[in-house]
Amino acid sequence: MGKPTGFKEFERTLPKKEAVASRKKTYNEFVHAYSDEELNKQAARCMNCGIPFCHSGCPLGNVIPEFNDAVYDGKWEEAYRILVSTNNFPEFTGRICPAPCESACVLGINRPPVAIEEIEKHIIEIAFKREFIKARPTHLKTGKRVAVVGSGPAGLAAAAQLIKVGHEVTVYERDDKPGGLLRYGIPDFKLEKWVIDRRIKLLEEEGVQFRCNAEVGKNVPATELEAYDAVVLAGGSTIPRNLNIPGRELNGVHFAMEFLKQQNKRVGNSTFEEADILATGKNVLVIGGGDTGSDCVGTSNRHGAKSVTQFELMPQPPKDRTEAMPWPTYPMLLKTTTSHEEGCERQWSVGTKEFIGDGDGNLKAIRVVDLEWERDQMGRPVKFTEVAGSARELPCERVFLAMGFLHPQHEGLLQQLGVELDERGNVRAVEGEYQTTADRIFVAGDMRRGQSLVVWAISEGRECARKVDEYLMGYSELESKDAVFDYA
Repeated sequence: MGKPTGFKEFERTLPKKEAVASRKKTYNEFVHAYSDEELNKQAARCMNCGIPFCHSGCPLGNVIPEFNDAVYDGKWEEAYRILVSTNNFPEFTGRICPAPCESACVLGINRPPVAIEEIEKHIIEIAFKREFIKARPTHLKTGKRVAVVGSGPAGLAAAAQLIKVGHEVTVYERDDKPGGLLRYGIPDFKLEKWVIDRRIKLLEEEGVQFRCNAEVGKNVPATELEAYDAVVLAGGSTIPRNLNIPGRELNGVHFAMEFLKQQNKRVGNSTFEEADILATGKNVLVIGGGDTGSDCVGTSNRHGAKSVTQFELMPQPPKDRTEAMPWPTYPMLLKTTTSHEEGCERQWSVGTKEFIGDGDGNLKAIRVVDLEWERDQMGRPVKFTEVAGSARELPCERVFLAMGFLHPQHEGLLQQLGVELDERGNVRAVEGEYQTTADRIFVAGDMRRGQSLVVWAISEGRECARKVDEYLMGYSELESKDAVFDYA
């Protein structure tokens, strides 16, 4: 424990951000770094609790008190090695993870929790700056070949782990560059793409081969995977939830990912065939209150939208925990993102009834109605009714549907492989084994568990890699060595 009284002496602070007016003019990241003094103070707030619930709050099991202690003492290489012993890509999680570890922080019972996510990001960036991070190709060669389909965080984590233990790894990516939703789903103002490129370069130097513009099941036959000793399916949950109401076919109604992916390609100077989807000068409505919806808000503001409104079907969440969300569970609280700070009207308990056209096939307005929610004994919303007389029309020329994702794409790869799906449309796997119903084929990430967090994707990729290695090398679970999978 770096400073026993640190949590009493120092308040939680976050790094300063660029002013709204200036950051809306670019797609660059806008969060500054802590000063050395402030970083030391934030690390000092860690209580080194007898039972560190932050470990269980993080799907990766990050060893948080230990790396906080190393940061406080200025032991940067030690902090780095502790951090990457459980997390392959802290530069991603330190930028875009919703930090469930902070929700489980013991200090958070009655005070603001430790700024774990920011400390994590500072550790990895300092490690890069001090050149602690280098490619470390292994001299161990098993002669086994593994194909990883999908280069999002789950696929990259699986590839990183498998190459370390001597397997030959090829990653198939259907887009023109690796990264999956990290590259073409997360806006650059949250995650600049040089951060991904830096990591891809290291993986390539360690021996991972990337094949881009290669959609297995479409322009690459699924039979090509038969040449590999094992296959990891690590595609995303890519089929978005639709809103099938009158007027859905109108020009101006788009899925969120159509909008975000195109903008990321525009910033990255990648080509796309679709017509431009721009919010410039438009009244924009974002339907869906999660992070994807927030990303649409921030992107629309940078386009120069006339107005931006975000609707959520559910009622407004509370600002503080209720009996229904006790510590250390992850609470569903009101979240105001940096994109909301940049300009957005937010409305809750709103149902969308119809998209209204201008007579020429273009969206001009939307008809909505207010909802009244019935709650259970714990205060959780369970059922809604429409409020009589609340129907109204709002001017709107762009709608972005950000209501989550249903399951992975079934056509092509999954159908050709013949893997079994579960009741939600995800790829079924043996519990705890990550192995599908098809021989030699494993699955990890959103394709297995459904839409989830970046930390869950990395965790899934790591654990799946362990099971693939056990399968290829004939280990039992007890014989598999943890040390083999230490990323550092």
